[in-house]
Amino acid sequence: MSGRLDGQVGIVTGAASGFGRATANRFAEEGARVVIVDLDEPRGSGVVDEVRAAGTDARLVVGDVSTLEVAREAVTTATAEFGRLDVLVNNAGIVQGDDRDTWDTTEETWDRLLRVNLRSVYVCSKAAIPVMRDAGGGSIVNVASIAASVCVGGAAYAAAKGGILSYTRHVARELAARNVRVNCVSPGFMRTPMTTGERLGLDEEAQEARIQGWARLMPTKRLGSVDDIANAIVYLASAEAGYVTGQEIIVDGAYVVR
Repeated sequence: MSGRLDGQVGIVTGAASGFGRATANRFAEEGARVVIVDLDEPRGSGVVDEVRAAGTDARLVVGDVSTLEVAREAVTTATAEFGRLDVLVNNAGIVQGDDRDTWDTTEETWDRLLRVNLRSVYVCSKAAIPVMRDAGGGSIVNVASIAASVCVGGAAYAAAKGGILSYTRHVARELAARNVRVNCVSPGFMRTPMTTGERLGLDEEAQEARIQGWARLMPTKRLGSVDDIANAIVYLASAEAGYVTGQEIIVDGAYVVR
């Protein structure tokens, strides 16, 4: 049985863990080869192994995807190693992660959030779009957040994610006639190493308490999983979404509409 992405090549940023890792593995299950881009070389190498174990192939690019140099390296790796580039998933991101009033966050935090979360989308798209355009088409999927629509996550984080949403819509219209589709997925409260507090060094008991606290806010009374996001990304990357562009898929267990 053929996969929905058979023969295609995708780049996934921030792919060493969380949504990116799940997406890279789902791409492999659907028949795609994947370029893994992340700062974390050991974990990134582990995801490369996982993709290969699924029966396709992968390469690792280690670096900061908010720089055009690394973005171009990722695109060059895809075309040189695999001969094409069909899908770009702009997933790399960080959370605000401090207790200051969100309007009074430090300049350093503000700049870092905008650089990692928003500028990375711009430079990676800038590197990928000419290749997709010249090849006759492609799909870009940006990972935004419900923070673009509701007051969660902090002002700097929300500003970055709101920027992703606006960028997605604007570029999608520009590229529509060139068969390059641009969409975004906006996760709600999902179970990832960032939301559990694992990245903050919390032990398992503290992580579980944190997760239960988030879950109580949800209409579903549970958090979503990384696979929920990866499945939405696969849909937008595939031919099934061939007439879908400039759109936001909110995957949040009805939090925004509660």
